[in-house]
Amino acid sequence: MSSDTFQAAARAAEQQMRTVFPATPLLRNDLLSDRFDADIWLKREDLSPVRSYKLRGAFNAMRKVIADQDTFVCASAGNHAQGVAFMCRHFGVHGVVFMPVTTPDQKIQKTRIFGGDHVEIKLIGDYFDETLRAAQSYCLDKGAHFLSPFDDDDVIEGQASVAVEIEAQLGSIPDHIILPVGGGGLSAGTYSYFGSKCDYTFVEPKGAQSLAMALDANAPIDVSPIDNFVDGAAVAKIGMRTFERLSGVDPASVINLSEDRICTTILEMLNVEGIVLEPAGALAIEALKEMRDVIKGKTVVCVASGGNFDFERLPEVKERAQRYSGLKKYFILRLPQRPGALKDFLGSLGPDDNITRFEYMKKSARNFGSVLIGIETTDPANFETMFSQIESVGFAYTDITNNETLTQFVI
Repeated sequence: MSSDTFQAAARAAEQQMRTVFPATPLLRNDLLSDRFDADIWLKREDLSPVRSYKLRGAFNAMRKVIADQDTFVCASAGNHAQGVAFMCRHFGVHGVVFMPVTTPDQKIQKTRIFGGDHVEIKLIGDYFDETLRAAQSYCLDKGAHFLSPFDDDDVIEGQASVAVEIEAQLGSIPDHIILPVGGGGLSAGTYSYFGSKCDYTFVEPKGAQSLAMALDANAPIDVSPIDNFVDGAAVAKIGMRTFERLSGVDPASVINLSEDRICTTILEMLNVEGIVLEPAGALAIEALKEMRDVIKGKTVVCVASGGNFDFERLPEVKERAQRYSGLKKYFILRLPQRPGALKDFLGSLGPDDNITRFEYMKKSARNFGSVLIGIETTDPANFETMFSQIESVGFAYTDITNNETLTQFVI
């Protein structure tokens, strides 16, 4: 398909969507614009009816075959499931959504709410691969239509409606657009629509670099095991069709961000701007920090891809953000088993140092005991002073804050 043909198809898809839901807002953000000395706009896909862009691809793929199908199937534990459920209800067709048994109840209930009586949910498998196999097997047995979350030309075309709206709302093509990347549907659609008319940054979570690795290998490859924290963009293998469209991008335009780092933007957007973003939805905004010199004076659009955030995760997000920012550390202290030792340690703390974790097991057969300690503070420099004080009284310690193996099991 030529670029002109794709653009026309994306515009047609966007027009059809207006019969179902309004365009999501494109809003200038003063905080970010001032901070980065640029004209920063947020494409607020978190404000769609299902709080993500996923219903776009589901709508477009379903409308193309709706005359010949009455049952649609997907495998998803998140935004794709909710988009499919919403569209099944809209079209009045039967949907079967396969989800892993481990899917949080909140996501299951939201999918039920969006789909109503039109959607049946099947919980199968501990891992997504098992769920996917079950969904595809069901399609073969029942003759149902499988709706891919990203690796489908009609889905890609539907996601390109984000770019159509950006161009119309901005009144021009932005100088630079920043996109989160998971399976590649949104980025492939946007890149196919805008082509070489603007600059791009494609942002992946550090624990799931499917696009970067595919570009390096010149083919989609499985990058398992992956870190699932950024669940909306944590994909082990980019789609074949999406990669075909993205294979020509400059590898230097693909960056990755650590999962802990993304949490700092989730918290800032929530606390300062009142914007609720899921981890994948914060990727594009966090990437601005890598691009200060590149985007200065330019018009930049960050796609906030989704806002399906489970607030039960907020303590974990805060924890990760503090650790990344250097405001929280965990260490194992070797504490002498003598009277006054604990008092000596406490004297090492400053006025802004707060103990958040303290686990001590005294063993009478030893001269020293191990203590797991967590400390929060207001300035990373406070830890230099604290550790210097601890060393001055002769105590040994091991900082385990960045030891992923230890923190996974003891924190």
